[in-house]
Amino acid sequence: MIGAASLALAGCSSNGDDSASGDGANGSAAAAESTVETDCEPQQATAGANPVTTPLKLGTLLPDTGSLAFLGPPMVAGTQLAVNDVNAAGGVLGQPVELIPGDSGDTTTDTANATVDRELAAGVSAIMGAASSSVSLKVIDKITSAGVVMFSPANTSDQFICYPDKGQYFRTAPTDVLQAQALAQLIANDGAQRVSILAMNDPYGTGLAENLRTNLADAGLPDDQVQKIVYDPNAQSYNAEVDQVNNFGPDAVAVIGFDESSRIITRMHEVGIGPSDGMLVYGVDGNMGNALGEASAPGLLDGMQGTTPLTDVGAAFQDRVRSVNPALIDFNYSGESYDAVVITALAAEQAGSTAGVDIAANINSVTKDGTVCTSFQECLPLVQAGEDIDYDGITGKLDFDDAGEPSIGSYGHMKFGADNSLSTEGYIVVGE
Repeated sequence: MIGAASLALAGCSSNGDDSASGDGANGSAAAAESTVETDCEPQQATAGANPVTTPLKLGTLLPDTGSLAFLGPPMVAGTQLAVNDVNAAGGVLGQPVELIPGDSGDTTTDTANATVDRELAAGVSAIMGAASSSVSLKVIDKITSAGVVMFSPANTSDQFICYPDKGQYFRTAPTDVLQAQALAQLIANDGAQRVSILAMNDPYGTGLAENLRTNLADAGLPDDQVQKIVYDPNAQSYNAEVDQVNNFGPDAVAVIGFDESSRIITRMHEVGIGPSDGMLVYGVDGNMGNALGEASAPGLLDGMQGTTPLTDVGAAFQDRVRSVNPALIDFNYSGESYDAVVITALAAEQAGSTAGVDIAANINSVTKDGTVCTSFQECLPLVQAGEDIDYDGITGKLDFDDAGEPSIGSYGHMKFGADNSLSTEGYIVVGE
């Protein structure tokens, strides 16, 4: 399976305005980092008294433009394929689902707000997106306060676990609490004893970095053997941060970033600590994609490994997604996008309503504890017969917890070859 990851943003969004770097064994950051609370009772939606039976309208908030535009095509294609399948099976409440596409842009523009305003005015019940956690945070209050479901196929920041979202926010991408477990497992299995972490300064980067450091400690690495440096993703140069890593003398480096990762790794190579120099270098869903290979000098990434939320969706699903967009070479979050649409449709069918609050009140339950079914076509007659279902989708077993997110995470073990091409070496499955 080639190119299964694509500089995927997952919880990313690089718009930090503050320069941040660390020094010393633990890389004390110059910029403030927020501590995210994950021990809570997440808010739950309550169904309304009057069901709505008008056709289900879904909006998208996916990156057609901006720094995440490389990620948009597989997500858009997965979303469209799911709508096609739902409608082919009879639609929701016997009516076709209408899809209203929209661009999220990135955090440097107000594109997301404009898209959300347009889609809310059009009467959508749910919005699929955003891809970036930071973009999602810009519009989540507007969406959830309108009683509309916000369903991201790609957000991974743990900031959403306890976010006051009125029970209206969901995601099919597993949280970075889980990705940190998978990445730490990969690093520990390679025998690393002294690790530097370079992380972008935003909710995605700092959250994943801290979770990774915690998991490395759980794996037995002493605190003084793990260096964490937080950097400004919009910086003109990363020389100072890379020099700090070099001075620390690690045997492994984790780069938690986005498209700026190519400049960081280029600088690492200049001082002799890049992946092609023999250093164990790891990436995450924010940079482990073909876009990083294309942005880097030939051979520069040889041997770099990393993780990205990924399930073995199989060639048949990839072929079906390609039927929507024949130009696809990456498939990140296409499965998660597909499942988000199907779950939303099944929740509406179970609620007997297309109102956003009614859908939200039913989303978690259709993913667990009932009769297992694996497609909208298979699940629909069960729901119509009043049977409790457990939708196991393209991305596998979901079992949403109270926060409206998978309690199980499947990650691809990705690796760059000598030609900067990306391959899937296997899968790492972790659970809370």
